[in-house]
Order: sequence, then structure tokens, then C-alpha cells
Amino acid sequence: MPAAPHRAILHVDMDAFFASVEVLDNPALAGLPVLVGHDGPRGVVAAASYEARKFGCHSAQPMAVAKRLCPHAVIVSGHHHRYREMSDQAFAIFERFTPLIQPLSIDEAFLDITGSLRALGPAAQIARNIKDAVKRETGLTASVGVAPNKFLAKLASDLEKPDGLTIIRPQDIDRILPPLPIGKIWGIGPKTAAKLQSLNIKTMGDLRKMSPEWLTDRFGSDADHYRRLALGQDDRPVTPDRQAKSIGQEETFGVNVADRDALRQTLFIQAEQVARRLRKAGLRAKSVWVKIRYGDFKTISRQSTLPEPTDVTTTLYEAARALFDAWASESFSPVRLIGMAGKNLAEGEGQLQLFPDPQTQKQKALDQTVDRINQKLGKSSIRRGGGIT
Repeated sequence: MPAAPHRAILHVDMDAFFASVEVLDNPALAGLPVLVGHDGPRGVVAAASYEARKFGCHSAQPMAVAKRLCPHAVIVSGHHHRYREMSDQAFAIFERFTPLIQPLSIDEAFLDITGSLRALGPAAQIARNIKDAVKRETGLTASVGVAPNKFLAKLASDLEKPDGLTIIRPQDIDRILPPLPIGKIWGIGPKTAAKLQSLNIKTMGDLRKMSPEWLTDRFGSDADHYRRLALGQDDRPVTPDRQAKSIGQEETFGVNVADRDALRQTLFIQAEQVARRLRKAGLRAKSVWVKIRYGDFKTISRQSTLPEPTDVTTTLYEAARALFDAWASESFSPVRLIGMAGKNLAEGEGQLQLFPDPQTQKQKALDQTVDRINQKLGKSSIRRGGGIT
């Protein structure tokens, strides 16, 4: 199926987000190699500025390794309430241009602006206006990809970072894609890339030359997916939370993470984000799903059904943590990616209970208070503490 030229999709990606917020709050850090994270024996880099990346530093790297690579780096502790506050400001800007927003993480999203073209102008101008508004109102920069589908938009946003604006039009596909490395295709990790390279397939152009039958013989059901993306074909819609079958967050680390508490803390932050998105969309999750990917790209998932549908942060986190702890106690391996999601979503408040659980009611009231204060005083004016217990 050819890429749909009538669609206008943006991928907006905030540049070096955590590190950029730290520099924004402390201008003395501007131009310096900044590492966000805990400076301790088991510390891990949460984010690295572009100046630090030049030395080989990156997220999820052991802080000790990053310090060896860049001894003069400035290390700052993370301030997640500020990251959430700045994320909310950016997403509020996105909402002015389209209601069709699919968050991917705290600092990136897909936007379908097809229905906005008539009122707001060409896609490239809308992308520029979004970038300008983000810079003017938050002080941060974003890279934006403009394309007829999600794969191409995400690919485009990564081509000219930071502060980039890249457009891939239907007529550009056969010029831009063929020279790109095979690893740029979603779903192709280092192991699959190495296998492809051993077959002398190093670029998307090389893969395009292979027949569907030849690819299927060697890569099975994944072959069609790889080939379609190499041709620039992707018909997946942008799915806002209110239309989604699940709402989730995941994080890919630059190196494998063996610190279980760090992984639990990541799950807690993800549970906060998922719960908040559920409440905003008027949805509740009937089940919780946890996804774990090892360093060799083997991926497992675990799911549990909740006693009742919920949008309560602690309930979602406790279910996710239980799934993680059960897996970790049996077969823990260092983790390359971790994510969690609320699934089997239901609308509305649900059935009233005759004898509601006091602790759940307390946590629900806490969530509502946080939401109300953030709405009144500015999103993420406060946030709950804690996480790994």
C-alpha cells in the first residue's frame, strides 16, 4: 500500500529534554557538557546534553563511565517535576494546532494536522509555528519531522537535530530513504542489523532490491514490515488517548540497566504518566501490562487483571511493580527497554462500591487534588513523591 500523500503527520521531539531544562533553569550551564543523574557508585545518566554526547556520553550509561569519557562534565540531579511541567506546556501548545495527538513519551509525540491545513496553512508552516511557539513560551527547542506518515515523520525529526525542521514529501521518499542505514527501520535492532549486513544489506536501498520471497525465507513474518518501511509505507493512524485501546509509556536505555531500583523508579514515573493520561481521557484500565527487552533484543511481556478498572497512580504502579518483581525474582537480566501500559480501557467512573477501600479512596483523592492544583496554578506545579518501596 503506498504512503498516503493526503495525510500530514508531524513528529515533534524535544531536544535533549532533561538536560535542556536544567540549562534553562541555570543559564551558567549553557555550552557545557551536562549530565543529568545521580553521581554515585551506582549512578546512571538520565540525560546528556549535546555537548556531553560529543564525548560518547548518553542516557542509561553508568555515571562512572560517562565521567571517564568526559571528566569535566557538570553533573546535576534530576528534577522530574520540572520536566513534567515543561512537557505539559509543550503539549498544551500542540493542542492549539490539532486534537489528534499521540504521546510517545514525556518529550515526543505524533500530531496529525491533516484537518488543520485548511485553517492554519501548509504543513511546513504549521510545523514552524509549533517550533516557534515552543521556543517562545518554554525557552526550549524541538526538532520536527513533517511527512505523509508516522514512520517518515519520526525519521525526519531525527535527521537534523537539534532544533531541526525536516520535510519528507512523497516525491522525496525515493531520494532520502535508500542511502539511510538499515538500522533506521523500526524493529531492526543490532542483532537483526548484523544479520542483514552479513547478507550485504546495509542500507534501505539494499533491502529494497531484495524480493519479498527472498526476505520472507530469511526473516519470516517480519520481512513485509521491514520492506514496507524501507519503501516509506506506513498506514498506521495517529491515535489520541481517548481512542486508544491501551495507554502506555516506555523507555529505551543507551546501555543495559542492571539496577533494579532504577528500573522500579522508571516504572513509577511511567505509572504517573499513564494514570494522568487515563484521567485526562476519562478512561480507566482493567489490566496492567509490563514490557521488558533484554540487551539481545529478546522481548517479554507480563500482564495482570486488576480487581476493578482504575486510573489511580499507586494502584497501577503496584500492579506493574508486582509483575516486574515476579519476573526479576525468577530470571533477571540487564534491561535495555522497560515500559508499562494500562489496557482493556473502560470509560466513565465505574460502578459505585458499597464499601470502598479507604486506602484506594485516599490515593484517588490525592490524584484528584494534584490534578486540580496543577490545573489551577499551572500544570505540574506539584507532583507526588516516592516510587520505589
